[in-house]
Amino acid sequence: MKRVIALLMENQPGALSRVVGLFSQRGYNIETLVVAPTNDATLSRLTMSTEGDEKVVEQITKQLDKLIDVVMVTNLSESEFVERELMLIKFTKDSFPENVFDETNIVSEDNEIINVQVVGTSLELDKLISEIDANNPLEIVRSGSLGISSDEKTLTIEN
Repeated sequence: MKRVIALLMENQPGALSRVVGLFSQRGYNIETLVVAPTNDATLSRLTMSTEGDEKVVEQITKQLDKLIDVVMVTNLSESEFVERELMLIKFTKDSFPENVFDETNIVSEDNEIINVQVVGTSLELDKLISEIDANNPLEIVRSGSLGISSDEKTLTIEN
């Protein structure tokens, strides 16, 4: 089952490498990985998805919590959460599936190329890719899963 883990880590060289190294040392695969700065310049938020049962994810989160660069860890999959992913798709004008996208999805267009953006869950984007496959998109770029809990639990440091 897909699991989404989010953590705050120090914005230091090598911090990401140590987090990723923990996964590879234990033979776990990271399906998606998104890292971005937070409103605190000393911290970055990392959101990753992986496949595994609850015991595996519990072991991973405990190990992550022990890393010196990691400030806080949460398994978003333990409760209700919102997950979204951004996808950009490039088509030639001739192959663009107009019946699938509307004007709000188009982010750039010239005489030959149309680029569209789509935001949705990973499953929704997977389904869309299968629907447009016959249109031979030139390129597809996905951001990876982002997630935020739907309850009062937050991944923030109180000042």
